[in-house]
Amino acid sequence: MRPIDLRSDTVTRPTPEMREAMARAEVGDDVYGEDPTVNRLEALAAERLDKEAALFVPSGTMGNLAALLAHCGRGDEAIIGDRQHTFLYEQGGMAALGGIMPHLLSNQPDGTLRLADIAAAVRGDDAHFPRTRLIALENTHNACHGVPLTPEYTAEVGALARCHGLRLHIDGARIFNAAAALNVDAHTLVAPADSVTFCLSKGLCAPVGSVLCGSAAFIAEARRARKVLGGGMRQAGILAAAGIVALERMTDRLREDHARAQMLAEGLAAIPGIEVAPVFTNLVYFSLTAEGAQTAPEVAAALAERGVLIGPRDARNFRAVTHYWIDAAAITRALAAMQDVLVSA
Repeated sequence: MRPIDLRSDTVTRPTPEMREAMARAEVGDDVYGEDPTVNRLEALAAERLDKEAALFVPSGTMGNLAALLAHCGRGDEAIIGDRQHTFLYEQGGMAALGGIMPHLLSNQPDGTLRLADIAAAVRGDDAHFPRTRLIALENTHNACHGVPLTPEYTAEVGALARCHGLRLHIDGARIFNAAAALNVDAHTLVAPADSVTFCLSKGLCAPVGSVLCGSAAFIAEARRARKVLGGGMRQAGILAAAGIVALERMTDRLREDHARAQMLAEGLAAIPGIEVAPVFTNLVYFSLTAEGAQTAPEVAAALAERGVLIGPRDARNFRAVTHYWIDAAAITRALAAMQDVLVSA
């Protein structure tokens, strides 16, 4: 029996429809702009997010870095949250490869940056300072329990950015989860943004890839950045074909993943010794409360023996992620395994 894998929605496998689309994809050389399936994916993505153009990239990390390189020059500064994925989990690429200085602000529990903090972080025109070029947000916010940022908040940040002549980038790896949770169209959530990335390979179930969207001029610059980062792919239509299915078939079902996450959270909360954080989308953060009991890695190892894979974050805390391949029966089995592990400890 295949394990119940709750470690991340990155573990999703392509659906049968995706595999069929990949097998019959029409391809060409994407670096020459000649792959018709990549071109179709990019046009579809731009249309869905109401942007002029789009760029298919191998990963969300590359998409975010390409955006930063297109928006900022060496020595420029980007205002970013201290709990954002781009800062914490992308190996410092903005500094290491772009020479871009992060200006860190504290993410609030709801994933936002205080507007007053953003305004205060914008540098004046002084030769002693780096030039502030960019504000970066994340939606949904992974490290803040998968909370979605509202269109109203993003509009306020966009207005602040325009007031100061800055650009706004959104790491929208799970932007369609945010749209499902808030019951709005995804393009509404990114309307104020100059650029946005979203992942095809998480909840949308494609095997590889992300898409970066923005103006035609911005995407032209980002395409150059993608090339220097090693992301210029050739017959990439085989991968893009799965991305097209993801956009056409998978975005409307994400509420099912959110419902499974709520089911998991409620079941975990009923087990003595577990405390569960608020659940907003498909991410479930929870912790062990019993002192002197097993550690999170020990619990995760015991669960793996029972066919349930889950990600410990440290000695006491976990993150579980629901996705297309986790149904109600899988949640029931996972909860039974957790009960067994904690009771038998």
